[in-house]
Amino acid sequence: MLRHFKMLADYNRWANVQVYDAAARLSDAEFHEDRGAFFGSLHGTLNHLLVTDRLWMHRFSGTGEPPAALGVVLHNDLAGLREMREAEDRRIIDWVETLDAAILAADITYTSVLRPGAIIHPLHLAIAHMFNHQTHHRGQCHMILTTLGKPSLVLDLLHFLRSEGRQWM
Repeated sequence: MLRHFKMLADYNRWANVQVYDAAARLSDAEFHEDRGAFFGSLHGTLNHLLVTDRLWMHRFSGTGEPPAALGVVLHNDLAGLREMREAEDRRIIDWVETLDAAILAADITYTSVLRPGAIIHPLHLAIAHMFNHQTHHRGQCHMILTTLGKPSLVLDLLHFLRSEGRQWM
């Protein structure tokens, strides 16, 4: 399981690069245009992913500044978001490197931003959720880009493994 999470952390970094590279080809108006995704625009979706990763990483590691709310705008332009995204992806990769089987099996306790009360479950489930959440919203990023008439992105895990991710095969 640990090797799998290391692979997902690397894939997550790679897939985020693909999305941010595609976003860099948009005008500022296109980047901020509401395209009907859950968080409206590509900016809103990328910002949400960064907010939630920061929340999860604070829960996991106890470090970093967690956003005060899910709707916090961390940066209004792509360049600022990208810099923060790259730092967060590095943080995720570095943190996953510190894990072992005992840590993964241990319970995590945290409070949701959306509802009061402690939530307790094994850490490995929360980590799996974090990576799945990224994939879910990157799919929405793909939808936003295609509705803007941009080329489809190839974000498949197997594509990553056959290209940059060969060390995980």
